[in-house]
Amino acid sequence: MIAESVNALEVIQRDYPFVIYFPREDIAAAVLDLSDRPLFCDDRGEGVHYHVSSPEGIIRNAGYSITAPTEGAEALKDHIAFDAAKVTVERV
Repeated sequence: MIAESVNALEVIQRDYPFVIYFPREDIAAAVLDLSDRPLFCDDRGEGVHYHVSSPEGIIRNAGYSITAPTEGAEALKDHIAFDAAKVTVERV
């Protein structure tokens, strides 16, 4: 398990399925390695990607975090979301 939280944010982004943003402190820090791939989204802001270490190996650019949010997206700062095509995220 990479993360578990009762304080996660569920966000609907455009026409995409919901995305869950986990507070950084609720994620096992040992599984994240900062990527050199930048993140830019006109409706959320700028940020960074993370590689995720799993028992199966490294999953490249599977996590992302907004470090400089746009107006209205400030709540996403200090949270990390995961690419649902690369990492399974479940609501329990």
